[in-house]
Amino acid sequence: MTKRPCPICRKPRSEEFAPFCSSRCRDRDLAQWFNDGYTVPGPPADPEDIAKGE
Repeated sequence: MTKRPCPICRKPRSEEFAPFCSSRCRDRDLAQWFNDGYTVPGPPADPEDIAKGE
C-alpha cells in the first residue's frame, strides 16, 4: 500500500500531523477553511435563512 502525501505540499505525511507533514501545512489548511478557500458544492445559502435556523 502506498502512503498518500501531504495534501498541501506533497511531502511524506507525518504520523504526528496526519494527514499533513507538519504543523505548518496543517495550519495552512485551516487558514484555507477560514478564508473561504474551500467550498462545499450546492446552492448558495441565504444568510437570512441561516439566522432563522431553516
